[in-house]
Formats: sequence, C-alpha cells, structure tokens
Amino acid sequence: MEYVTAPGITLHKVEDRRYQATLAQACLRENTLVILPTGLGKTAVALRVAAAVLQKRQKVLVLAPTKPLVEQHRLYFSECLSQARVGVMNGTVVPAKRAAVLQDSDLIVSTPQAVANDLDKGAYDLGEIGLIVYDEAHRGTGNYAYVDVARYRPLRALALGMTASPGSDLHKIEEVCRNLALTRIDVRADDDPDVAPYVHDTYVNRIEVNMPKDLTDITALLRKLLDHYFLELTELRLTQPNWPPSTRHMLVIGQNLQARLHRGEKTMTVFRGLSVQSICIKLLHAIDLAETQGMSALRTYLGKINEGGASPQGSKADRELCARTDYKQVWQIASTSKVEHPKISRTMSLVSQVLHAGGNPRVIVFTQYRESCDILAERLALVDGARVCKLIGQANGGLKQREQVGIIDDFRKGKYNVIVSTSVGEEGLDITSTNAVIFYEPISSEIRTIQRRGRTGRKNDGEVYVLIAKGTMDEVTENSSRRKEELMRQRLTQLSSDLKKQRSQKPGQSELSEF
Repeated sequence: MEYVTAPGITLHKVEDRRYQATLAQACLRENTLVILPTGLGKTAVALRVAAAVLQKRQKVLVLAPTKPLVEQHRLYFSECLSQARVGVMNGTVVPAKRAAVLQDSDLIVSTPQAVANDLDKGAYDLGEIGLIVYDEAHRGTGNYAYVDVARYRPLRALALGMTASPGSDLHKIEEVCRNLALTRIDVRADDDPDVAPYVHDTYVNRIEVNMPKDLTDITALLRKLLDHYFLELTELRLTQPNWPPSTRHMLVIGQNLQARLHRGEKTMTVFRGLSVQSICIKLLHAIDLAETQGMSALRTYLGKINEGGASPQGSKADRELCARTDYKQVWQIASTSKVEHPKISRTMSLVSQVLHAGGNPRVIVFTQYRESCDILAERLALVDGARVCKLIGQANGGLKQREQVGIIDDFRKGKYNVIVSTSVGEEGLDITSTNAVIFYEPISSEIRTIQRRGRTGRKNDGEVYVLIAKGTMDEVTENSSRRKEELMRQRLTQLSSDLKKQRSQKPGQSELSEF
C-alpha cells in the first residue's frame, strides 16, 4: 500500500488513492460539492485540501451536524495532520472559550449552530479562515446553520461541501450550492474507473415475509375506519376523492385548516376538519405499525390512544376513535393476540447466519421506530453469540451524544457485534468493518437508504438485507426509494455536465448564475 506524502500529513497514515488526489486538486481551485459514495474517503479528500490550506498559514473550519461527528473528525484530523493544532467547538463550550479555541487552533471542528450563533453576536469573525468544510452538505438548505455560517465566509476562503447522497430534488441540490457558494460539482460513483479498484461488493438481498392473519385482520379494520373518515373529509370539501389518503396529504390538509383558523375562520368545517384529519393521521400511523413493525409496537401505540380516549383531558380524536366499534375490534385482537411480525424471527435468523459465518462479524439492524428498536434488541439478545446494543437518539430519555460515541467505539472494538439502530446511526458515523446491514423496513428517502446501505462494504464485501412484508406499504416505499435514487443519479450527472458547460462558456463567472 502506498501512503500520502504531502506536506503536513502524517507519514504512513493515509492511503494514497488517485481519485482522492484528483478531487482535492480540483477543490483547491474552486468551491466544490464533492459527492462520493459512503466509505470511499470524503474526509480524506478534505484532509488533503486542509493540509494544503494550512501550508499557506491559513486556518481551516470543519463543520459537522452532530457532536459525535465532530468528535470523529477531531480524532481523524488530529491523527492525520502532523503539525496542526486541532480544536473543538460546540454548544457545550461557552462562547468566550470558543473564541479562544478559534484563536489558538489551526484547524477547528465544530457544530454549525455554535459558530452561527457566535458570528451573529459578533463574538469573532472568520478573517483568518482559508477553508470551510461542510460535512453532510445536503443539509445546507432553508434555515439550517450551514447557511448562516456561509454568509460570513471571507471571499478569499475556499468552500468544500461533502455528501454521499444529496437527494433527487434538483432544486434542493441547486439551493445547497447557492447557499454554500459551491460553484462546481464533482461526482464519483462506484463504477468510475478510478474508484472501482477500491470498492468492495455490497450484495442487496430482498427478503419477503407473509403477514399473519391477526395483523391482516387489524389492517382491514383500520383501513375501513380510514375510508370512513377520508370520505367525511371529501364531503367537507377539504380534499378530492381521487387523492390518496397518505400522511403527507393529511399534513397538507392540516396546514390549510390551521391557516384558515389563524385568519379567524371559526366554522364547523374547520373544527370538524381538524378533528377528522387528526383521526386519519392516527389511523395511517397504526396501519404503518401493523404492516411494517408488528403487534408489540402497534399495541403500545393503541394503548396511548386508549389512554387519551379514557381521559377527560384527552383529545376529541382519541375519544371518538375509541368509541368506534371497528376500533374496539382492533384493540380486542391486538390486546389478546400472541402473534408477532414475521420480520422479527427472520431478523433473528439473519443475524444468527451472519454471526456464525466465521471471522469476527458485525451486524447493524436499522429500524424506523424506537419501540421496534427495543423489541429487536431484546429478541436478538437471545441469538447465540450475539452481543447486542441499541443506538438511539437523545429525545425522550434516549442516549446522549457522548453515549452514542461510546457505543460506536465499543462496537468497533468488538465489545458488541450487533447494533440495533434508529436513524441516528445512518449519517456520517464511521462504523467500519460491518459485515451486514439489515433494513427492518424499507424507507422512502433515497438519502437515508444510501446512508444505511453505506454502513457495510467499506473494508470488505458486505451484505444488505431489506425485509418486505408482502402486500403492504413496504412494497410502495421500496419502489419509491428506488425511483428516487435512480432520479438522483440522472440529475446529478446532468447538473454536473451543465456546470462544466457554463464554466467553458463563461470563464470567471459563477456557475450558479443560471440557477
């Protein structure tokens, strides 16, 4: 293996890959959005660019969206930069100390909100910064803190955005480029000639399961209730009968009704519409849990509705729903059934299969809901040889970010060989040498699908298993994600080509001028 020998980079530390050198050279010439598949070294590209900027006696600011990612970057840059002083800033560091860190460090790693707040208050400026790196740059839309920081970037300073999955929405990609002043897009795919030698195979396996009768009976009753209330929304002229009764549709209806209420329209249509819309959202969520998660997760959710229905302080929607005969039948089945979703046993089987394949295997199981995470962790702990931990977010008594970092470190060291994770494990975190990733359910977001899939196949070949409940929303979600991912690749190719044409036709002019 050959190593990078550039000034400022620690010897025998960073593998020398030609495509990373090519990307870095281009990033030193122009503000660039680098789109590179997970596991192929976006941070190594940033390291090369940072080392070159540091040689010019300019400082580097590296922004990452979470404290675990900040800590991960701190360790990486500290180990790989031979001479630079690396400092950390985040919301737990008081503003005065953050200013001192900026003054005393050559490379600063920080969460963006801390920097944005300080800049807005005039605590310091970025005059000495020669490079700003935006990790997970696809977040740079709307009022996200990356956008605020970018407004304070000195004109002479370079900007570098990094992401594995910017999404399929062309307007959002353009917005990211505008907001972060990125005038060039450099895309690499697994099959590019300079990248392919470093890519390990990732095999995606689609696993179908059949729904048990208790769950199909529950789903049928819930859909009957949904049809009843959706018809009422139609009769109230709040929707169209040919529109699908989806959660997104219901949220739009709710926003429209709230807007009418804020304008002073206190009519029966508005109040009844809000109540029916709330019931529809509850039913849609219950259907999703029944079809994709299982009886335990559904039972927990229905129990909360029951509590609301029995309490004088409960919502009208809960009380009305609990009074319906069809809902009572749903609860009767859910409260007495011994059936669980077949995905649970299939997940246990897959984990056992991977753990007993030899070597020192590690598995990540992704699931959408905290309840399913708890259930899966409990069941997988029964698998022979499984050392299981949970990786969940901070909300509602979850794990603090330092605890998340500790779990990932223990997983990396082999204390645990199975992680059951919610979405907190999808983005950016360096979870290496994972043999298999299991999707307990498909997700419609192409960004999150790519991030989940990228947790394996980094240092060796990996397996991805996607569990699909036949005849359910799983199939719709899977198709949606696939279409979005294909569209994303097409649009990125086209956008990158358009930017190249603009540069050749209008030298010296911002490529974003035509957006």
